[in-house]
Amino acid sequence: MLLKDYTTLGVGGPAELWTVETREELRRATEAPYRVLGNGSNLLVLDEGVPERVIRLAGEFQAWDLKGWVGAGALLPLLVQEAARAGLSGLEGLLGIPAQVGGAVKMNAGTRFGEMADALEAVEIFHDGAFHVYAPEELGFGYRKSNLPPGGIVTRVRLRLKERPLEEIKRRMEEVDAARKGQPKKKSAGCAFKNPPGHSAGRLIDQRGLKGLRVGDAMVSLEHGNFIVNLGRATAKDVLALLKRIQEELPLELEWEVWP
Repeated sequence: MLLKDYTTLGVGGPAELWTVETREELRRATEAPYRVLGNGSNLLVLDEGVPERVIRLAGEFQAWDLKGWVGAGALLPLLVQEAARAGLSGLEGLLGIPAQVGGAVKMNAGTRFGEMADALEAVEIFHDGAFHVYAPEELGFGYRKSNLPPGGIVTRVRLRLKERPLEEIKRRMEEVDAARKGQPKKKSAGCAFKNPPGHSAGRLIDQRGLKGLRVGDAMVSLEHGNFIVNLGRATAKDVLALLKRIQEELPLELEWEVWP
């Protein structure tokens, strides 16, 4: 399989792809070296692909109950909307993040309105051949990072949600949505760089005049400086060269994960 078909940026080479639907299948899949692929956002896969087995969670790992356990393969945008309809608050700040729950936990996905860690009550993680439950404070959450056990795979979470009036939740979501209006619609992996303390990476890139900078079919978005977009036929080589050009101008730390 070519991983470009499973990433939001639309680049990436070959890999052995396993879709697992049960706990027993997950145990078997992890008997060889592996990586875990969520929704494919916040990820740059190189053109040569990866030698490890790539695991995707489906089946029981996509089942969820907002007042119980939520599978790591569930789509975060769907949960945000369903929680709002149920009058449950706590996920509004994550509106628009194109991630599965497990990936959002691993990178502590978020916006300036809130992070994934804020909404967690408990996290189940598979590692060392068994399933373990952790409290959020045990997992070292920080700005766009966590400290999961080595080789750990998030399998499900319990959410910390509170009942709120529907109108209050909708107002909060409208505020978050308004802040997203300038994001590009072309293929991208989300914000490429972490915001330096007290600054916006996108604004710094814009001020340096780098919007529209292009290598092959990879381009710094004209709508938002912190997005690299695929104009159609971009390769990982194009994207890496473009990221390097930006980092030659600005000391920014990459937010994406890069495979391998």
